[in-house]
Amino acid sequence: MVPPVPETCSCSYPVAMETPLAPVPEDKDWTFVLDRPCPECGFFAADVEVTELPRLVLVETAPWVEVLARPQAGDRPAPQVWSPLEYACHVRDVLRIFTERAELIRAEDDPVFPNWDQDATAVQDRYWEQDPATVSAELRAAATANAAGWANVEPGEWERTGTRSNGSRFTLATLGQYFLHDIVHHAHDVGAR
Repeated sequence: MVPPVPETCSCSYPVAMETPLAPVPEDKDWTFVLDRPCPECGFFAADVEVTELPRLVLVETAPWVEVLARPQAGDRPAPQVWSPLEYACHVRDVLRIFTERAELIRAEDDPVFPNWDQDATAVQDRYWEQDPATVSAELRAAATANAAGWANVEPGEWERTGTRSNGSRFTLATLGQYFLHDIVHHAHDVGAR
């Protein structure tokens, strides 16, 4: 438990915050990156060759080691914008969730993915209090597991389908392309790309 900080303290976030302000809820349907480049980070999912996913996952997650080694990794740039640490926790969890979703598509016929509320997870798991070194190791482990999953996809499996809880339908190929955008985009968010 972090001791309370006097009101006059000029300490940076998140030293004294029990629960920081929640970011503005995301209501954008990011599946558009399957059809056109992201105007913020420039990523275009259709350019991703799915057989390159194992390599790309490892390449695109590598910068997080340096991001999490920053002295101010836990500092938010604005009250409702995640810190690099919080983004890293999210990326770690995205890696885990999409490993599970890819496995589900491969194991079941046209599954519906369980809903995942990323904002609720951030609060529930207290992203802002997690240890950067631990998150770095967990993110690397999640990236390795995720890359391994893409590496053993058989050619005939790429067209298998699954549906997100909001109705968005994916093939295994478009799921991988869509997922990689999340990894790239958040590296862009923290200035690591």
